[in-house]
Amino acid sequence: MQDSDVLIGGAQAAPTGHIFDTNTARFAEDVLSASRSRPIIVDFWADWCGPCKQLTPMLEAAVSAAGGKVALARVNVDQNQTLAAQLRVQSLPMVYAFVDGQPVDGFAGALPDSDVRAFVDRVAQQSVGAVQQEISETLDAADAALVDDAKKAADLYTSVLERDGANARAIAGLGKALLKAGRAADAREILENISEDLAKDPAIESLRSAISLAAEASKAGDVSALKAKVEADPDDHQARIDLANALLANDAREEAVDQLLESVRRDRQWNDAAARKRLLKLFEVFGEGDPLTSQTRMRLSAILFA
Repeated sequence: MQDSDVLIGGAQAAPTGHIFDTNTARFAEDVLSASRSRPIIVDFWADWCGPCKQLTPMLEAAVSAAGGKVALARVNVDQNQTLAAQLRVQSLPMVYAFVDGQPVDGFAGALPDSDVRAFVDRVAQQSVGAVQQEISETLDAADAALVDDAKKAADLYTSVLERDGANARAIAGLGKALLKAGRAADAREILENISEDLAKDPAIESLRSAISLAAEASKAGDVSALKAKVEADPDDHQARIDLANALLANDAREEAVDQLLESVRRDRQWNDAAARKRLLKLFEVFGEGDPLTSQTRMRLSAILFA
């Protein structure tokens, strides 16, 4: 029997009650999605595993005693080898607990009955929504740190990715932190290694824009020389945009925005509205949650509709 061969009438069997069998095809629904409603414990076992035959009945008894606060999903490793490999099940028995679609606890090997009951009780008390709330708070802290502490931001984004490897906001944030640390090649590598679905996420698009802007900014030239050029001819819009790029390369975001807004004020249509388009690209890179984005949007609107 191969992965996902457990069928009833040609269709996958849906789980019933608090204890059920699942497989590769149903795991996302039975465990990841279901764990957003209540914690799900997953028991990886095999017929040839002696300790599994001792552990599984203890898990079932403890889950039954929890009265529906937690469910137990059983996975036969021999029939679901792909799933076991994806979850890095290297020895049996292996037990994982999922809350809000994320693994939050687990253990390997057989445990005494008292430890099994303590584990199930601990998992049953996990608050559904708490994991996502914790991830969201970590991402907020990472976004705040990104302004002036790229290393701290990178560490926080990485901590999220250790729990949710497909979190687009964390992936994009880590890429931006790498950019700020001068590691543009590593940031580009992140883009090269994400799935097609993730590549379409707005957060990833924002990272792509940030990488593009960083590449342009690195070629912009010396800030002092460009400032002198703009002062000599305030209507030299190309010099002003180059100055904005150079300022961005030096992380002087507010000054860069000021230069682009001044270009729009002087001639909003110059070079097919190049300054305004650059501002819109910056909004995408900064993110809608960045105060500078909202402040600049208001200033831009005041210029355009004056």
